[in-house]
Amino acid sequence: MQGMKTNNLEPFNLKYLLESKCQQYNNPSFIATDPVSIPHRFARKEDIEISAFLTATIAWGNRKSILANANRLMQMMDNAPYDFIINSSLRDTASLIVNFVHRTFNGDDCLYFIEALRNIYQHHGGLEVAFSEGLTPADANVKNAIFHFRELFFELPHFHRTEKHVPNPVAGSAGKRINMVLRWMVRDDNHGVDFGLWKQIKPSQLCCPLDVHSGRIARSLGLLTRKANDWQAVEELTANLKKYDANDPVRYDFALFGIGVFENRR
Repeated sequence: MQGMKTNNLEPFNLKYLLESKCQQYNNPSFIATDPVSIPHRFARKEDIEISAFLTATIAWGNRKSILANANRLMQMMDNAPYDFIINSSLRDTASLIVNFVHRTFNGDDCLYFIEALRNIYQHHGGLEVAFSEGLTPADANVKNAIFHFRELFFELPHFHRTEKHVPNPVAGSAGKRINMVLRWMVRDDNHGVDFGLWKQIKPSQLCCPLDVHSGRIARSLGLLTRKANDWQAVEELTANLKKYDANDPVRYDFALFGIGVFENRR
């Protein structure tokens, strides 16, 4: 498939390609080398969603580095992230977390994330509620849910620089990592990768995670015309994927990402 031109694929052939690549990558063999492997270590809902959120936050750059640092962060939290967030003192948290660094996400950012998550669980019903209560019946996608969550997350005093680690789709951010978390938590297709733990958001409301890899493949397939990887592009891509599955368009993320990352396709 490398080097093959695909932007003139007929709809039937494109549907076949998307379905076949979903089947290839949406299975347990995908987990081991992907950041989703971190939350798969846990059984408790709160541990899964917290580890997923923190792992996705640092999920950019070298994949081995992402996994190594996410594992290190879980170890700093005694491999019990919910208990650590709820029960550890600020002094304990600071002494353990202050030296954590992943690229531009540093100890100060991590400390605030711990405090913000504690606030979310103690005063806002947890991560699922913090996202889902931002949705209205008129919302076709999770844009407002992400914005609402972000407002809650940053309601405590914080360094302004930390805000860059939680995207704002209202300001145009593609929000790749936050959309990835939502995919993990909401989708439930019995293939063993995504968890399907959150029931208050519909899979049809999810938006496709968009990065340089999936964007490149989406454009080559004629699924995306916008050149910038921003929220407008996310909505365009998701709308086109809904033509092939209106109820669960984001499952095709496996196809786009898999081709882009693992098949080195141009």
